[in-house]
Amino acid sequence: MVLAGRVRGRVQGVWFRRHVADAAMREGVTGHARNLADGSVEILLVGDPLAVAKVRLAAEQGPAGAQVAAVHWEEGGDDSPPPLAFRVL
Repeated sequence: MVLAGRVRGRVQGVWFRRHVADAAMREGVTGHARNLADGSVEILLVGDPLAVAKVRLAAEQGPAGAQVAAVHWEEGGDDSPPPLAFRVL
């Protein structure tokens, strides 16, 4: 399963990307988390649907210092090969 998301709120400078990366590594999900110029975070999750769902939930909750205001998810993706690991960009 491929799931792409955009998280808005207080999600930069609060260890949000590391929080998502830790969850992804625990679940064996690959992809990335990247800060965007508008203050949001872009997330790409690739893996088993149940594992991706667990990482999605972790992203929607965020770490203690974050305030997730809105999340937009889209399933699917392009035909490029899946990433080999989860990276914080």
